Amino acid sequence: MEIFTIDIHTHILPENIPSFRERFGYGGFIHLEHHVPCKARMMMDNKFFREVEDNCWDAEARMKECNEHHVDVQVLSTVPVMFSYWAKPQDCLQVSRFLNDHIAEIVDRYPKRFIGLGTLPMQDPELAIQELQRCKDIGLAGVEIGSHVNDWNLNDPNIFPVFEACQDLDMCVFIHPWDMMGKNKMERYWLPWLVGMPAETSLAICSMIFGGVFEKLPKLRVAFAHGGGSFPATVGRVEHGFNVRPDLCAVDNEINPRDYLGKFWIDSLVHDPKVLQYVVDLIGADRIALGTDYPFPLGELQPGQLIHSMSYDDKLKEQLLSGSALSWLNLAKNKFS
Repeated sequence: MEIFTIDIHTHILPENIPSFRERFGYGGFIHLEHHVPCKARMMMDNKFFREVEDNCWDAEARMKECNEHHVDVQVLSTVPVMFSYWAKPQDCLQVSRFLNDHIAEIVDRYPKRFIGLGTLPMQDPELAIQELQRCKDIGLAGVEIGSHVNDWNLNDPNIFPVFEACQDLDMCVFIHPWDMMGKNKMERYWLPWLVGMPAETSLAICSMIFGGVFEKLPKLRVAFAHGGGSFPATVGRVEHGFNVRPDLCAVDNEINPRDYLGKFWIDSLVHDPKVLQYVVDLIGADRIALGTDYPFPLGELQPGQLIHSMSYDDKLKEQLLSGSALSWLNLAKNKFS
């Protein structure tokens, strides 16, 4: 049986990125060096960051690979290093608009194959809300936000109006780790990606739970990358801490953290069948959506393979492969037929 499939976690870049360093007069921005055909180096000023292939910018190359992998629709979001929350707000707005226009153009060109998420200048919530409205106007379905914004965790009062606007505008939110905690203490072995990223996602979930964001905004549709990071494995510890030290944990929200399981989405990118089964039991299949981190190597290299490998019936597989994604996006399947 061919099951309709949506991948909610894929990243894309424009093929040609302006020199924001020259435009703004300071560094830290990413550009691409196209050094050989179909490949480019992501460069942060003169420092190598990552090599990418044409499937990172070419919609046609992506669709070819999607056809091979039996993925019907990709949800597009920028690479988190592009967030630029550290930049001057008006400069970050320019970067965001450039990236958002690129994604919107691809979605407009191939509306049956792609859904777009925007990026926002989160360091200036007023500008972020303005760009959020523009994202909706140009056809994007939601936004991708980092696991923190500089020194603000996601419970910070400065960020709440942006989440409130997402709920009011019916824009879904995808939260992705970036600028990983402790990265200067674990430079070897790729540990910021292996250890820091899961911790960042748990930080984001706990901040939103303890800060009362989900309680105050019950219609806000939020999905977290990488299977919720380390949160599912530590929810017992989080709940226990809440119970034994409410003076520290329950200062902004008196609801047990476990009560929020099933009130947000996670992607399926857990790399292990036992872990997938655990999160299905813990959170519910209706809150788990296929996510692969395409086209990067730390993602699922054969999209959907883990879900297909499970001894689930077709109804449950369809829930994981597209049903949960459609509910998070608040879209109907017939939009793509």
